[in-house]
Amino acid sequence: MKRRVMRGITGLALAMALLPGAVAEPHGVSGLAVVPLQVHAADEVRELRVEVARTGPERRRGLMERDHLDEDAGMLFLYRDTQSALSGFWMYRTLIPLDIAFIGEDERIAAIFTMWPCGSANPAECPVTYPGVPYRAALEVNAGLFEAWGIEEGDCVSWPGSVGHCLSSAAEEGKGPAE
Repeated sequence: MKRRVMRGITGLALAMALLPGAVAEPHGVSGLAVVPLQVHAADEVRELRVEVARTGPERRRGLMERDHLDEDAGMLFLYRDTQSALSGFWMYRTLIPLDIAFIGEDERIAAIFTMWPCGSANPAECPVTYPGVPYRAALEVNAGLFEAWGIEEGDCVSWPGSVGHCLSSAAEEGKGPAE
């Protein structure tokens, strides 16, 4: 019995290693896990590779002091509990302009904003972007990417470990089977 369990665990580990993107690799700068993320826009599914910020310190650091972000890259901020509509993001020590999408419980984009770097050395002088809606996740990408890719409020977002609302929605709309 023990040998059979060990063979199963070994087989599972091997299968995971062979699946592309199945194991998150750490980002070269932040050390955060990088995972594939899909935005199910009106006409097509767009894919990004995002760093995942799960802890308070990771979320507070965000994309500070980065001078570059690849076009298909971003950062996904995940929260265990729903965040208040008055819980915002700022651009203190962030060097590049960003778009931010606030993602609701249903994994749909509830609000999108563009944020500009704050040049002040005093964090109190940096504006805060408030979503105006409750959210469970936020996605930051290069400024202008959402518009260029046709990504809008209401689009569904999925990533490894998400609930799967996008798959259910696609099946209901006749775009594919629900899993």
